[in-house]
Amino acid sequence: MANLNFPKNLDIQPSTFSFTKDPPNGLYSLYGHESQKQAIEQYGIAGRVWEAAYILNIYLDPPRNLDFDPPFLHEARRCGSIRIIELGSGSGMIGINIASSLKPHLGDLLLLTDLPEVCPLIKSNVEEASKDHSLSDLVHVRPLAWGNTEHVDRIKSDLIHGQKPYIFAPFTHILCSDLIYFPELLAPLLRTIIELSFHPIAGPKIQVLISYKIRSLLKESPFWGAFGLWFIYEPVLVREKLSDGSLSSWQRYGSAFEGPMFIFAARRRPESLKWIIPSDDRDLLSGFGAYGTMCPKSDDTFETLLLMSLDDTE
Repeated sequence: MANLNFPKNLDIQPSTFSFTKDPPNGLYSLYGHESQKQAIEQYGIAGRVWEAAYILNIYLDPPRNLDFDPPFLHEARRCGSIRIIELGSGSGMIGINIASSLKPHLGDLLLLTDLPEVCPLIKSNVEEASKDHSLSDLVHVRPLAWGNTEHVDRIKSDLIHGQKPYIFAPFTHILCSDLIYFPELLAPLLRTIIELSFHPIAGPKIQVLISYKIRSLLKESPFWGAFGLWFIYEPVLVREKLSDGSLSSWQRYGSAFEGPMFIFAARRRPESLKWIIPSDDRDLLSGFGAYGTMCPKSDDTFETLLLMSLDDTE
């Protein structure tokens, strides 16, 4: 397979920062224009910070004047340690930004993943950020190619605890930032999310957060049609604390940004933990295996949410 980080006629420019407050750990220098430019030259698409990453950053580390529904970490923290895995971490900006919100002494864990050839970029940026704040006990980098079950199994084996090797300590969150674009990667991405969110006890509690910018509905819609069969999901909402102390009305987060852009919060359908995942990518994207039947089907949640978001802009 061709290197998808360097598609034919690649011509992309560094993106612009969009933080609502100063980011920690020197992210401006790590992900400024010149740093991104150099990373793009060496790592292609993976070296650029994509637009939906910025709105996810705000959600994961919000300013005081914004409330989100659902809030990040609130429910999971009440249950104990936070264990986060990010897919397609690229240059690692998301992970480095939220690391300051996590607590190693409570057993928190942050796992950043990408293709093996991209991991050196993540490690380099984590090491650079660690000069101001030690991340070595909290942030770990692992190779994970979407659809690669061996990579998933290796990650799960690192999380085994107790005397029951078939039960791994589950993640509390799976993060996906601006990953839905190449049609040939939609099924492998979905397969990896399904595999990582499987746990006989905690499966329905694992939260999947997906930041998404629409670029081609025709190419990207099949992912959502299949994703909604396995997961229940809804858009993140936001409201602002106004200067007079009152609160604005709730609105879909991302509606104020060019795109349109969304953040979806998802959890596994409890019944899906018993379904058989088809081995063929085309079958998985066509809905085979969902609801226990080997026939094509599709979920319309995304279309409904999209129509609702269009109504909101009128």
